[in-house]
Amino acid sequence: MERPWAWRPVTVTAVLTAGVALALSPWYGYHRDELYFRVLAGHPAWGYVDQPPLTPMLGKAALGLFGDTVTALRVFPALAAAAVVVLVALVARELGGDRLAQTMAAVGAATGAYTLIAAHTLLTVSFDLPLWTAAILFALRALLREQPRWWLAAGAVIGLATYNKHLIALLVLGLAAGLLIAGPRRALGSPWLWGGALVAAALAAPNLVYQATHGWPQLSMAAALSADKGAEMRVMFVPMQLTLFGPVVSVVAALGFVRLWRDRRVRAVAVAYPVTAVLTLVSGGRFDYTAGLIVALFAAGCVSVSRARAGRVRAAWAFLVVNAAACAVLALPLVPVGALAATPVPAINEVARESVGWPRFAAAVGGVLRALPPDERARAVVVTGNYGEYGALDRAGLTRVYSGHNQLWAYGPPPDDATVAILVNAGGRARALFGSCEQKALVDNGVDVDNEEQGLPVWLCRDPVRPWSATWPMWRHFS
Repeated sequence: MERPWAWRPVTVTAVLTAGVALALSPWYGYHRDELYFRVLAGHPAWGYVDQPPLTPMLGKAALGLFGDTVTALRVFPALAAAAVVVLVALVARELGGDRLAQTMAAVGAATGAYTLIAAHTLLTVSFDLPLWTAAILFALRALLREQPRWWLAAGAVIGLATYNKHLIALLVLGLAAGLLIAGPRRALGSPWLWGGALVAAALAAPNLVYQATHGWPQLSMAAALSADKGAEMRVMFVPMQLTLFGPVVSVVAALGFVRLWRDRRVRAVAVAYPVTAVLTLVSGGRFDYTAGLIVALFAAGCVSVSRARAGRVRAAWAFLVVNAAACAVLALPLVPVGALAATPVPAINEVARESVGWPRFAAAVGGVLRALPPDERARAVVVTGNYGEYGALDRAGLTRVYSGHNQLWAYGPPPDDATVAILVNAGGRARALFGSCEQKALVDNGVDVDNEEQGLPVWLCRDPVRPWSATWPMWRHFS
């Protein structure tokens, strides 16, 4: 029998999640990825070397609908987080959870650090999380209700998810392995499941065509990321599994794993988590690739907690409140920016760390450009080391800005008559391509937060030793 739907508390939680995220959106500033998506929004395409088109195009839609502001870019992430809240509650309901379990699942998912970051910032994970959760919900419905047509819905969501990230393949592999290892294996023979696979493949086909016709750039990108951060990600994987949504959510998710494991109908979903974790570790992927499965396990755990004795339920709520408070401080811009450097937040939360200081960065680079004599300024270009720096300068109104980072390399090279270059975060190898270089400024974000741009020198270089068209391949890098 289907449990009653706790629509009132779940709706209130979803609305509050989106509302708080938007209310706090201007408090720090753009994250580097948002500055990049803002640039990509001006170059619509079926795909980019480092990602599919969905997040940049949602950024473009937000800019067109709501204006060119940081809050505008964050409208869709806030709405996506609200959707996560509803979907996690529905997963709990699908697993037999009553109104209490659904409400607990909604509140715990809404206040986890990862959800709050995804709600507050335009990131690819902002949309991956609801897409993974929806796919898991539909798979559960296919398995629990013995209504295999739900595999078609799961396939549709999986196909759509490929336009955001191709990582949804990890979930597919995890669920397939779960069905093979733990069953029910008869699902693998269902024409509905294979129909869902065809739906997913058909929807994902334009993505695959883009990759095939552009030399599979995502494979190059994945290899670069693994080489660059793979070892670090492996070391951080287990600790971050315990803290991604807060330790209390992780404990409840462990209970959820046990609950799913004991139910033969959905044991495959439990198995999907370790399979996905192992695949992530082997490939050197990011620790958050398992986030969608963690919230599903948490929803299952809420069903178990809701059936415990009243005292244990009250204790669970108390712990969730503490978890929520700690996650909010870490994930949201609640600490005044001037005091941020004196807290552990920048060391833990990369999004907070990389969301401060961009106006001062742009002012430092722009100051060097404006100080040039008019004849040199007319022949000058700016070359940055990463897409955040490029995006910050673009947002500040600077023109003739270039970068070899990821997709931005395709928007070069600078014109060969550009004999003056302002370089930032480019390295000594880049400076060797000029007749002379001198340091003209030093970036200071003004709040002493140790992010990637803090303390960077700004170089003024003249007289390229070779034309830009000849050296531009040397500037290309993925990270």
